[in-house]
Amino acid sequence: MAKNMQPIAKRCHALGISPAVMGYAKKTTNRNPGGQMRKKKSEYALQLAEKQKVKFVYGIMERQFRSYYEKASRMAGKTGENLLVLVERRLDNVIYRLGFAATRREARQLVSHAHFTVNGRKVNIPSFLVKPGDVVEVAPASRSSVKFSKLTGEDAPMVNLPQWLERENKSLKGTVTKMPVREDIDLPVEEHLIVELYSK
Repeated sequence: MAKNMQPIAKRCHALGISPAVMGYAKKTTNRNPGGQMRKKKSEYALQLAEKQKVKFVYGIMERQFRSYYEKASRMAGKTGENLLVLVERRLDNVIYRLGFAATRREARQLVSHAHFTVNGRKVNIPSFLVKPGDVVEVAPASRSSVKFSKLTGEDAPMVNLPQWLERENKSLKGTVTKMPVREDIDLPVEEHLIVELYSK
């Protein structure tokens, strides 16, 4: 599968998002050196940029993204919000949200290497969609690793959990308490522009 290897900071700058959204420390940069004026983007360019934001942040390629969109369009409610909720439910994103990985990229790698279970069964598919009631845990064989053992002590990093997730630090366990809603998703994106793009 093809991957976008462009540096994170450069890609974030191009898409107009903070590196913090990706789990990286935000750096202060001069976004408009020399007082240069940015060209006004066309309607299509604006729509495309919003789609690229979501794909980049969640690490999704075009074919899979279109599949999410088609599924979202068949669901009740607003297609754009449905789309964001679907990608937010990805297992790699849940691992990141629970604080078991520093970035979504790291979370994808950890999931692919079968370091997690869902409801007691190992899952190595980053795109696996969680649902309310699912219990996500670090696999027993992985708990003693340096990576995960440091998450259970007093010096464990603080995690700003979204309202749809709960975490038990000592057991390295997280529970999906309900479906995420648009307000839970902190990505600065205008999802209606994505809908307009695919509706053409």
